[in-house]
Amino acid sequence: MTRKRSPLIGITSDFAKTGNGNIDEPTLFLAQRYYRAIEQSGATPIVLAALAATSAIRRVLTLLDGLLVSGGGFDIHPSYYGEKPMVQLGAVKSERTEFELAITDAALKTDMPILGICGGEQALNVALGGSLYQDIAAQIPAAGEHRQNERKGRGGHRVQLAAGTQLRAIVRKPELEVNTTHHQAVRRLGKGLIVNAIADDGVIEGIESTRHAFVLGVQWHPELLAPRRSSHRRIIDAFVAACR
Repeated sequence: MTRKRSPLIGITSDFAKTGNGNIDEPTLFLAQRYYRAIEQSGATPIVLAALAATSAIRRVLTLLDGLLVSGGGFDIHPSYYGEKPMVQLGAVKSERTEFELAITDAALKTDMPILGICGGEQALNVALGGSLYQDIAAQIPAAGEHRQNERKGRGGHRVQLAAGTQLRAIVRKPELEVNTTHHQAVRRLGKGLIVNAIADDGVIEGIESTRHAFVLGVQWHPELLAPRRSSHRRIIDAFVAACR
């Protein structure tokens, strides 16, 4: 009797300069909740370093069954979608952005399952030619608060799920309570993308591709909510199932 292999899912990592003895150097890190969520859904997580060479990115993708583009406390520079920066633009990480856009583009070309979370959803949109609101408060004055102060393991606001979308079918509900930790949001949709989740104030909270088997992005953090809320666990489970 043969056992089915657990799918290998690459997760993009972050980096920061941290002190290590007498050496101050960039250090890779990834919040534990990402790979724990993937493990709990039956897959094997692989933490990805930011690679510069296209050949290396392609090589890595041949080893993977799926790609999770994680979130991070930084902004995508607006030059990637043809705009100049506003004063409200936050910190940028060019090396990480370059890698995430490159590996997302390469994965899209092979129809590899992709899940973009928070900033990963924004990267997915930009990789497909879309744009972002650089700052929700400045560009959408009527928008509600999208940076909750309380614990992120709890809901912050509600989103409506569009009928007929893959996300709606996965969650099996017309609306969800989600956490919220962002000041930017999807503006112009990338090629082949549709909106699958929207906040009550009109801010786009989720996107998916109509041209791929499983390419999904959510602005919130389902990996934080999954341990206690089955609707969010289903998102991770569906992604892992698509990678099998």
